[in-house]
Amino acid sequence: MTQELSDRHLQDWNERVCLAEAAVPIIGKLFRDHSVVPTMYGRPLIEKAPIDILREHRWVRKVEEKELSIRDTFPLLQHLATMNPRPCRVDLGKLGVKWIRGGRKPDVAGFMAEQLKELTTLPEKVIERPQDVVLYGFGRIGRLLARLLIERTGSGDALRLRAIVVRKGSDDDLKKRANLLRRDSVHGRFTGSIVVDEENSALIANGRFIKVIYAGAPNEIDYTAHGIDNAIVIDNTGAWRDSKGLGKHLEAKGVAKVLLTAPGKGEIKNIVFGVNDDQILPDDKIVSAASCTTNAITPVLRAVLDGFGVVGGHVETVHSYTNDQNLIDNYHKKTRRGRAAGLNMVITETGAAKAVAKAIPELAGKLSGNAIRVPTPNVSMAILNLQLQKPTTVAELNEFLRKEALWGKMSLQIDYTTSTEIASTDLVGSRYAGVVDAAATIVNGDRAVLYVWYDNEFGYSMQVVRATQKMAGIQYVTLPRS
Repeated sequence: MTQELSDRHLQDWNERVCLAEAAVPIIGKLFRDHSVVPTMYGRPLIEKAPIDILREHRWVRKVEEKELSIRDTFPLLQHLATMNPRPCRVDLGKLGVKWIRGGRKPDVAGFMAEQLKELTTLPEKVIERPQDVVLYGFGRIGRLLARLLIERTGSGDALRLRAIVVRKGSDDDLKKRANLLRRDSVHGRFTGSIVVDEENSALIANGRFIKVIYAGAPNEIDYTAHGIDNAIVIDNTGAWRDSKGLGKHLEAKGVAKVLLTAPGKGEIKNIVFGVNDDQILPDDKIVSAASCTTNAITPVLRAVLDGFGVVGGHVETVHSYTNDQNLIDNYHKKTRRGRAAGLNMVITETGAAKAVAKAIPELAGKLSGNAIRVPTPNVSMAILNLQLQKPTTVAELNEFLRKEALWGKMSLQIDYTTSTEIASTDLVGSRYAGVVDAAATIVNGDRAVLYVWYDNEFGYSMQVVRATQKMAGIQYVTLPRS
């Protein structure tokens, strides 16, 4: 009996691996030829290995309470490839679940035609001409943005990473930059190939030619001399945060707009994608993507505000140490941050709670906030201690947030987990702004405490990419519709 079970499970596994292997070229062709991104409940399947595709199928059990088999999604994927689709995102996970709940009727073509009725009527291009993007700075966020932009290049008809601007550090600067992009102690190796082109001062990453420009100031660069024009510059240095400083980018030839990867000062719009990105207007020249913490908590707060109302509350962030802290005890202009980051928990301030009001004016003056820096290199947590306008229960609040994460308008920002064993390293690489830890939710009448994990590097970088797309006028429809 034991041998029979062993053989049966092994055969089942090998059959599913074969289907996943067959799915890889179909997914790749849909992405390269049609700019279609197949996803699994919002998680992109492009450039994934067969084992990872199977893992994404198994992940569905966390949100639908049952595992989704590739045996159900593969026929749908095969038919999708025959539909001559237009650029969009197609969620195979949600299609598969609907397919199963409908009794797996044999008319696959009819099911797909009904669920994806818009597929062939969408615009042939998401943007009239490709949008040039320049990364000004190449630190933690800059390198992750490079990875994401390279991953999403596809046929090159949407966002194109054209250049990186840095100050030259040494004679072998180019090689060092390439090695930092290839290897990352937190996020692992770069998926693909990076070649250093010393003669042309460039990196060739998965066939993408990326010029490396050395400059001391934004306004001394002529991007048009490198074939770059009408570019969006993503300033991830944090050196300037007001209109005067960031406006230096607009003085450079070939620059059209600037996106800041830090909270903006003054009248600069602070955008949390999914919440207030409708404030990005075609004539906006300078926009801020706010902070990682603001992006993590604002979508959840927006959802809770809409569902239950919020009288007030306190936000405590437990944040991984960052590059502005000291490796060992030394002078730091800010209080407590001079203590060794890898050895200490450090109480410090955060402006994230106040910044929420820029995206959700209804919460102005209702939230206080503080932060504790802890000895981990990445992944943070926000603890939202809220007084609601009406009493609720743990089950009701969690179910509401689960549905928001699956089907709500902020489903790309809010993730949801019921795991009782999850820890911070499990969230490295999360593409969501924040992940609700349902097992930790506390409710007492109208008082609620929510725990929201977030990859303060990768999840935030995804939000920056989404804001960049919006500034470029790019909008991918997600099918099937919620």
